Amino acid sequence: MENEMSDNTTAPLLVAARGGTPSRTPVWFMRQAGRSLPEYRKVRAGTAMLDACMDPELVCEITLQPVRRHDVDGAILFSDIVVPLKAAGVDLDIVPGTGPVVAKPVTTRDDVDRIPLLEAHQVQPVADAVKLLNANLGDVPLIGFAGAPFTLASYLVEGGPSKHHERTKALMHADPELWHALLSRIADITAEFLRVQVEAGVKAVQLFDSWAGALSERDYRAYVLPHSKRVLESVTTVPRIHFGVGTSELLPAMREAGADVVGVDWRTPLDVAVRRLQEAAPHLPKPVVQGNLDPALLFAGETAVRREIDRIVEEGRAAAGHIFNLGHGVLPDTDPDAITKAVEWVHRTR
Repeated sequence: MENEMSDNTTAPLLVAARGGTPSRTPVWFMRQAGRSLPEYRKVRAGTAMLDACMDPELVCEITLQPVRRHDVDGAILFSDIVVPLKAAGVDLDIVPGTGPVVAKPVTTRDDVDRIPLLEAHQVQPVADAVKLLNANLGDVPLIGFAGAPFTLASYLVEGGPSKHHERTKALMHADPELWHALLSRIADITAEFLRVQVEAGVKAVQLFDSWAGALSERDYRAYVLPHSKRVLESVTTVPRIHFGVGTSELLPAMREAGADVVGVDWRTPLDVAVRRLQEAAPHLPKPVVQGNLDPALLFAGETAVRREIDRIVEEGRAAAGHIFNLGHGVLPDTDPDAITKAVEWVHRTR
């Protein structure tokens, strides 16, 4: 198929990710495929989240929906950060209204040793979905993704979502040897999951460290960075985006872990983020950033959204390249028309 052979090298998102000058400001939104779209709710009705993530045709349809509706410059693979853990054999489920829930939280070395390593055949449906998408996306690049070791470890240790990550931090400091064994095991699983996606044909990857902002820079460097670095260094052929929430103080360390593109949440202006990144590593090229409209502002009306987009695009000029995005994911009650209009306005900027 002709589309399947496209390498997307001139796609604005990939040009910006390499620090080049794209034909237009590229934009995509985290969680652009999902609950904000009525067509998503319709097609996923009656199908559990983790089952949907392992249905290639359903993954393809859901991933394509925002591309068709919003004209975004990147498609993010519909999946969930716990998919590789579930596929490997960890007993967990996604509980509606709660999130990932683990049947037996990790507390001992035996628990770590019982976490199975991921084998490629266990996520073959994901690879099949990637191939199906590349046959349908044309020149729009497909972004693969995975959860970072710290965020996945937090779910495994806490047993589910946590506001304060107290069990996670306690384990980290009380038994560093056990902690590093856990993150090493998760890093192996994550690296394999990304390898499968890249081999199947994704054109970029994003590593989500959703909860890393709960850590001090000192703890991040000591307990997390080596494992995220090992995951990111396993990807060598496509751009790597590294993103976390509340990570203003961690941005240089997250770049150090191996990011080609540093995701910035809405709390830090992009020009400030670029300055911090440059000051921390003056020997490196000027950084490429992604972000960072506050998702809540999509509820503020078109005039306010346009004003914020103009500000963010201007601040993004401080970087070698800028991929426009939200500072986190699309909120469930967001009006899809607000997203479409935001994309249109980003594309008008130069």
